[in-house]
Amino acid sequence: MIYTCTLNPSIDYVVKVNDFKEGHLNRTDSASVFPGGKGINVSRVLKRLGTESTALGFAGGFTGQFIKEFLSSEGITHDFISVSDQTRINVKLKSVKETEINGQGPGITAEQKLELLGKIREMQAEDVLVLAGSIPSALDETFYKEIADTCLKNGVNVVIDASGNALRSTFSSKPFLIKPNHHELGELFDTKVSSVQEAVHYGKKLLEEGVQNVIVSMAEKGAIFINQHGAFFANVPSGEVKNSVGAGDSVVAGFIAGYKQHGDFKKAFKQGVATGSATAFSEDLTTKEFAAELINAVNVNEII
Repeated sequence: MIYTCTLNPSIDYVVKVNDFKEGHLNRTDSASVFPGGKGINVSRVLKRLGTESTALGFAGGFTGQFIKEFLSSEGITHDFISVSDQTRINVKLKSVKETEINGQGPGITAEQKLELLGKIREMQAEDVLVLAGSIPSALDETFYKEIADTCLKNGVNVVIDASGNALRSTFSSKPFLIKPNHHELGELFDTKVSSVQEAVHYGKKLLEEGVQNVIVSMAEKGAIFINQHGAFFANVPSGEVKNSVGAGDSVVAGFIAGYKQHGDFKKAFKQGVATGSATAFSEDLTTKEFAAELINAVNVNEII
C-alpha cells in the first residue's frame, strides 16, 4: 500500500485577476478551490495514474471537511486525524505577477501526534510512505526523522519531499527516495548547484549519508536520478509552462507509480519526469492521458 502524509494541508483558493491593483477594489476573472498540500497532490496524481493510495495528515473545521469530501469525490481513500483548529486557507493570486498568501497551520496536541505515529507503526514491510511539505510550527522540525526511524525499523519505504533540516535530519534513516530541486540541493551543502555535473557530485554525497535514491530537478535543464547502481539524466519535454504548483509532487507520484508497476528505476524516473512535465503544462494536475503522451518525449541516458 502507498500512503501520503500531509502534516499541514490547506484549501488553495486560486484567483485570477487580469490587472491586479494594490489598494483598489479588484474583481476576479475566475476562481477555483482545491485541496492543497504536497502529499495530497501526490495522492491525487497517483489516482489519476491508476494507482491507489491513502492520504494521512491532520484536518480540522469546515475547511478540513472540504478536503476530505473533495478527496472522497475523486475516489481517494483518506484517514486524517481531526484537530480543533481550522485547516488553513492559502490564497494564490494570479495576475501580471503571481502572489501567494499562506495561512498558518493548526495547533496539534501531543495526543494527536501520537495518533498519527500509531497509524504509521501499523504499516507493513514494502509499504511506501510519502512525507511531503512543510512541518507545522506545532511540531518539532525533527518529526520527519522520528517517522523515518519508525519506517526503517518496520521495512517501510519512506519518500521525503521537504527541505532544510526537516530533510537533512532523515538521512541516517535511509530514506528510499528524496527529491530536492537544484536550489534545495545546494542549500544542503551551503553552495550553489547550477550544472548537471554539480548535481551529480552533490547527489552522490547524499548517498554517502544514507539516502537510497535521489532525484534532482533542474527546471528547464532537465533532471537527474542517482543511486548506488548509477546515474541518469532526463531531458524535459518542450511545452508552455502554465502551472508550477504540483509539478514536483507529480514527479514523485509518477516515479512511485512507475516503480510499483515495473520495479525498474530507469523506467520509473522516465515516468516521473513525464508526469511532472505534464502537470507543468496543464492548468491543474495532469491527467493520465497527457502524461502518457509526453513519456516518449523524455529521453533518459546514463551519465558516465
